[in-house]
Amino acid sequence: MDTRTPPRPVAIVTGGSRGIGAAIAERLAADGHAVVVNYAGRRQDAEQVVERILAGGGEAIALQADVADPAAVQRLFEAAEARFGGIDVLINNAGVMSLKPVAETDDDQFDRMVDINLKGSFNAMREAARRVRDGGRIVNVSTSVVGVKLETYGVYAATKAAVELLTAILSKELRGRSITVNAVAPGPTGTDLFLEGKSPELIERMARMNPLERLGTPDDIAAVVSFLAGPQGGWINGQIVRANGGMV
Repeated sequence: MDTRTPPRPVAIVTGGSRGIGAAIAERLAADGHAVVVNYAGRRQDAEQVVERILAGGGEAIALQADVADPAAVQRLFEAAEARFGGIDVLINNAGVMSLKPVAETDDDQFDRMVDINLKGSFNAMREAARRVRDGGRIVNVSTSVVGVKLETYGVYAATKAAVELLTAILSKELRGRSITVNAVAPGPTGTDLFLEGKSPELIERMARMNPLERLGTPDDIAAVVSFLAGPQGGWINGQIVRANGGMV
């Protein structure tokens, strides 16, 4: 009788140093995954996420990579494979947001959101399509603004709409490997990325846009990702889950 403990499934969480990404990393660790906490520049934050996971009996490492750089993403996946022996789950969470009307959005803002939100997500999806083990999971993070179409969110929402389309197409391209590809589209969620630059009045108004009349929490989103990344989510494929309290 083989009494050896089976290896943990391995998950990469891009942009995992804070906010929704950190909550996802910690939730997946609690679910039994070995977690690669990816970060671009927030090394200390990423290491603190790893410390919390280790303190809870989990397994994790922090790895730096700018997802906008294809070579860096390739190195991220190679390092994860070298450390843990393979990759089972990609959570494509890294993203940036700059809110301005289309007429006032400059080229640098446009390029940065496209480079990180769209090209970065593509870079990680492409590498995952090549490397994630059969039976694995790819979960992209979008936004419910794709449905609400709020003013000043134009370029940000456009990058995420493209990610949603890639999600559906990649799910079909991975036919025969039992790998699911889905996206989670949070509504307003109480993170630094969302709260930055908003007045208390605007935050309150956006919190009341859904029938539950509150902002989402990072843990709310992590719970949805946990389902999609786990065995119970195996029949969900090519879908966009709008986790927003009923806003849209």
